[in-house]
Amino acid sequence: MRLADLRRQLGTVAIAGAIALSGCGDPAPLNRGDLAPAFALDAVAGPPVHFAPGGNGVPTVIRFWADWCAYCYQEMKDLEPVALRLRAERVTLLAVNVGQDRATAEAFVARLGISYPALVDESAATARAYGVTALPTTFFVAANGRIHNKLVGEADAATFERLARELLDAEPPRSAP
Repeated sequence: MRLADLRRQLGTVAIAGAIALSGCGDPAPLNRGDLAPAFALDAVAGPPVHFAPGGNGVPTVIRFWADWCAYCYQEMKDLEPVALRLRAERVTLLAVNVGQDRATAEAFVARLGISYPALVDESAATARAYGVTALPTTFFVAANGRIHNKLVGEADAATFERLARELLDAEPPRSAP
């Protein structure tokens, strides 16, 4: 077994165990229609990001990942052009690193060359609040703050974009005050 493969497997077990063991009394996994929890996390680059569901009326895609995740590298790289197209239509993509230190997340993101925000959830508290039990896990949050869809596991760019675009039609547009 290659060292990189062993590292991924050990990382998977460690993160899954940490999430499971620290989950006593934590909320159940979130599903369609649930209100997305608010959070504030440091970004790998740039200012901290504060997510308040429905607070800014912007559809948001929240993707949980780690550097040991076998699918995350290529998938995150493939999402860059999708994120750029979605940004033009006011859909935000946030990539939340789960349970790793800032330096590890920073090194991974530097190799990717992505422009969408990568956030650091070192304690995995945000992942627990969302009920994340596997990586990658992605939540598609409508402008009203409700979870419109959830994707556990790998997805190709076309599927990801289709689910993200559904957010644009998830609720009628708000009228100006």
